[in-house]
Amino acid sequence: MHIMNLDEIIELITLEELEDCLYRGQSYKTPWRRVFGGQVLGQALNAAYRTVAEDRFAHSFHGYFILPGDVNKPIVYQVQKLRDGGSFSTRRVTAIQHGKAIFVMAASFQKRQEGFDHQNEMPSVEAPDHLLTDLQQAEKSKDQYPGTYLKALARQQAGLEFRPVEDINEITEAGKTIRNVWMKTTEHKELDLPMQHQLLAYTSDYDLLLSAVIPHRTKENTLKLFLASLDHAMWFHRDFDFNDWLLYNIDSPSASNSRGLGYGRIFDQKGRLVSTVMQEGLIRLMRQG
Repeated sequence: MHIMNLDEIIELITLEELEDCLYRGQSYKTPWRRVFGGQVLGQALNAAYRTVAEDRFAHSFHGYFILPGDVNKPIVYQVQKLRDGGSFSTRRVTAIQHGKAIFVMAASFQKRQEGFDHQNEMPSVEAPDHLLTDLQQAEKSKDQYPGTYLKALARQQAGLEFRPVEDINEITEAGKTIRNVWMKTTEHKELDLPMQHQLLAYTSDYDLLLSAVIPHRTKENTLKLFLASLDHAMWFHRDFDFNDWLLYNIDSPSASNSRGLGYGRIFDQKGRLVSTVMQEGLIRLMRQG
């Protein structure tokens, strides 16, 4: 398994332009042999950004995963310019493989404007300096929870670092699923705001669905679970710098009917709420035999 550094992640997200509003991207070869959802989110947002004026920045997107992506084939992204108004621009992005849509996204962009300002308070949690990484934490209990360890191992990227605040092994009760994970890039690189958004979209797919699974590990072996993202929505509230630590505050309000819901808030170290994320995913026991 190749572990990507930050330059390689940025190169993966940055699409090749085929013609106006038509782009092509390659895929990271995941150990689970399906395209990583965060990759599609980042690439689709990259495609949409390439079609809007430079003074407009993403404030939200809503996407649906329709079919699993083939890691061995390129993905073509087609952008429709739905509207360019005085303050907002709206785009629809369709990701296509084998002649079929595998993902669709609606994204909205806005000029900078002054207005009211308020936010939720950042939770008071331990600073990241002396915390273990996600893999170091999972290694401590790999015999007890081998599925959790293998998932942590499979998702490792040299360009990103994750440090959970809570001990993942102590979260056992459904309905009490709040987790806090510090995250940042491992290499300092000057990035413009559009690429910051694309990288955060890529990273936002980590941990969300896991929050709906962790409390049920005592009942089911997570190695036997099939997980797949169904939809993903994200709002960008304030500018940020991914070179510095960001806190991903995650909860799973509900799991039912083979689906789990993840809700996340992302804060910078100054306590500013920079993004909100929602995702629903499929959680099923894999058939035996």
